[in-house]
Amino acid sequence: MIINRILNKNALLILALLFHSFVYANDNMRKVGILYSEDLRLHDTGPAHPENYSRIELVIEELHADNRFQDHLIWPSLEPANNRQIEMVHSENYINLVENEIFNLKNGEFRQLSTGDTILSKGSLKAAKLAVGAGIRAADEIMSGKISAAVAIIRPPGHHVSKDRGMGFGIYNSVAITARYLQQRYGVKRILIADFDVHHGNGTQDIFYTDNSVFYFSVHQHPLYPGTGRPSETGLGIGEGYTLNVDLPAGAGDIDLTKAFKEKLIPAMKQFKPDFIVVSAGFDGHKGDLLGSLAYTHRGYKNVSAILNAMANQYSSDRIIYMLEGGYHPQYISNSLKEIIAELIQP
Repeated sequence: MIINRILNKNALLILALLFHSFVYANDNMRKVGILYSEDLRLHDTGPAHPENYSRIELVIEELHADNRFQDHLIWPSLEPANNRQIEMVHSENYINLVENEIFNLKNGEFRQLSTGDTILSKGSLKAAKLAVGAGIRAADEIMSGKISAAVAIIRPPGHHVSKDRGMGFGIYNSVAITARYLQQRYGVKRILIADFDVHHGNGTQDIFYTDNSVFYFSVHQHPLYPGTGRPSETGLGIGEGYTLNVDLPAGAGDIDLTKAFKEKLIPAMKQFKPDFIVVSAGFDGHKGDLLGSLAYTHRGYKNVSAILNAMANQYSSDRIIYMLEGGYHPQYISNSLKEIIAELIQP
């Protein structure tokens, strides 16, 4: 009888310890901000255009339905960025051009932005400003300590947009503006922008090409639109050595993607030591995507996010923002983003 009581007490003690261990681990999982607004649907590109609202609609539905994330995601509200914030990267002339070209459009009417291959509609300006606002709000939430990391599920994409030219489905360069905002609002000194979209982010590279405070790293398919991003493009003036491009041939897969980050980016960051990381997260390198010819899977994106998150832990107090760029198959975007978020919420 005495032995049975002792065994029962020990069993209860073990169960209690297991329960408290589970609660402790659960409570210590990181809080991740998801930046999104239904008003991003206002950027209407037409039913046949690959960059449409359905790209992001599915992942939002699946995040709400996935029990893994319910206690660990925070959904801050978004406000459109103002022109003063957008002018941290884009010229006043370009901002005026965008506003003027959208102003006279009627509901249901489309036109192409005069500087490049971007479709505009009546609601495009608000959506583009919300996309910029998502990066700004993510930066504020992280710098205030309310969240440890963020994922901005936004459109239109922006890494092809330079100071005074929109192109590549983009209107404003949300990633670049987020980086400048972090510098000007919070005094962040060194920022890494890592870009794994299938297309080279020519706009982002151009904006920071002569800058030694922002390190731009891109791994992308070549040859492919827009034709830039060769390894010989490394920066100019004081920015020399702060641009690093890895171009991959069609058919390259997860091993090649991971190798680029391990063998190129990790050594570079040992020297640069970023205070903050912003990621241009494009998923058009997925093997089933419509616009690229790479062969990545969601496992490759998971591997890369693990590398970036470890880098953020080592250098930038875990401060990292993932911002959606390309990717034109909703299910592959959703699968890949969920892998990234699952990595982010781990303690």
